[in-house]
Amino acid sequence: MSISILLGVSEGSWANYLPGVETWAKLFNLLLFVAIVTYILRRPLSEALRERREGIRRELMRAQEERNAALGKLAEVESRLAKLDADVEAIRVQAKREADEERLRIERSAEEDSRKLREQARREIENASKLARHELRRYASEQSIRIAEDVVRRNINADDDTRLVSDYVKDLGGLNR
Repeated sequence: MSISILLGVSEGSWANYLPGVETWAKLFNLLLFVAIVTYILRRPLSEALRERREGIRRELMRAQEERNAALGKLAEVESRLAKLDADVEAIRVQAKREADEERLRIERSAEEDSRKLREQARREIENASKLARHELRRYASEQSIRIAEDVVRRNINADDDTRLVSDYVKDLGGLNR
């Protein structure tokens, strides 16, 4: 629809000779079209804009809740990290204390083992000494007997031997009486 039709101006009329009338007609048509479209689409457009506004508001609220939840988790993680340093220090102190206790236990155990080994060595030395003394006495006795036999064999002659046997027989005979 052109302005010429709306204004009832036909071709070849006086409106064709006025400068800018055509431009004003196009502007009037545009404004009329916008007014009609606005009137028709006012309700659906306002509903759509209201729904969009509500959707944006809900998204902002949800984003705020997520932000608050994330800040809460961040605070919890930072708290745990701060506590982690303290926990690590406590574990380090406990490990050092346990290592010191273990070192002392090992030292005591080593001292006890050393004492037991010294005591065992002392007993073994005493036993070896007793055995050596016993062996020495036995050896000395055997040597004394051997030397005495040699002395007796050298010093006893056949007459001594006969006299000893007859004395022995007399003693045996005296026992039977």
